[in-house]
Amino acid sequence: VQLVESGGGLVQPGGSLRLSCTASGFAFGSYAMNWVRQAPGKGLEQVSSIDSSGSRITYADSVKGRFTISRDNAKSTLYLQMNNLKLEDTARYYCATPGTNYWGQGTQVTVAS
Repeated sequence: VQLVESGGGLVQPGGSLRLSCTASGFAFGSYAMNWVRQAPGKGLEQVSSIDSSGSRITYADSVKGRFTISRDNAKSTLYLQMNNLKLEDTARYYCATPGTNYWGQGTQVTVAS
């Protein structure tokens, strides 16, 4: 099983990034997926979740209206479109499969002016 995140980087406040998480080694299309982040010195925060079909989606209040989660089951890929980024969005972002120990290595997002 492998989850590989990409798309992080350094962006100014108000900017956008699109994170991707490519899955392999399991039936990606059968599982719900989460984006989870950890800011420096803080605990894990679930940012967003999506069910296996993409029809049920949740967002943390802190990102609602700015982030959009999506998935392409044919490509075994999960996405997180992040718009209007704020300083407090700085964190390492992970994709994870709830109910399993499937986690990626994370991708760093730094929002700074």
